[in-house]
Amino acid sequence: MRLLLATRNPHKAREIGEMLRGLPIRLTTLEEFPGISEVEEDGATLEENARKKAASPARESGLWALADDTGLEVSALEGAPGVRSARYAGPDCDYAANNKKLLAELRGVPARRRGAVFRCVMALTGPEGRTILEEGRLEGRIVGRPRGKNGFGYDPLFLVLSKGKTLAELSAAAKNELSHRSLALRKIRSHLEGLALESDEAPRVLAPAGGIAGSCPCCGLELEDWHCRRLCRGCGFQMDCTDPF
Repeated sequence: MRLLLATRNPHKAREIGEMLRGLPIRLTTLEEFPGISEVEEDGATLEENARKKAASPARESGLWALADDTGLEVSALEGAPGVRSARYAGPDCDYAANNKKLLAELRGVPARRRGAVFRCVMALTGPEGRTILEEGRLEGRIVGRPRGKNGFGYDPLFLVLSKGKTLAELSAAAKNELSHRSLALRKIRSHLEGLALESDEAPRVLAPAGGIAGSCPCCGLELEDWHCRRLCRGCGFQMDCTDPF
């Protein structure tokens, strides 16, 4: 089964690829479909945006598409930035600008009132429009300054209380065990397993770990042996075993 990750964000593609490792599916991203229309994320809820972001790519590519919309909801800000989390500091902002604005909005707010929740809504949509929605939630608190070098987005500011660390201070493996995206993806994974069995494509079995070494030239993840090809689970890139890097 071929699955389109409806994103051009390499961080997100890598994270999702790691969490779907082992499924009999081949991942691809919007980078391989430059003709697919851009989706305006103008929904009033995360659910609306996730549906929109999966629907057009699925219809235009003829593949099942997976999209998500994630929002950080801070109690002291009445749920903001919420559905506007990715564009909190403006339409062309970056992660640093969003974090700077969030800290400015929370200036003077004591730690006990900085409670927050990360919500991730995932939409898995087929070419004919069938859609499956799942949600993951992670409770935490916003710290007073960025901490950690890993992750992306608001990760340096989001404290996981049970760990005493921000998401950016956790390893990728530790984050993938508890993050809002991983919780939603675990629910989606069971649906993907069923769809892969229904797929017309013959199941492909991954070779044991420790095969041909090498990193994906597109996203940097380690390539895996897959019959006579090398496959990147992060972005879907693949090459013949005899192809040079």
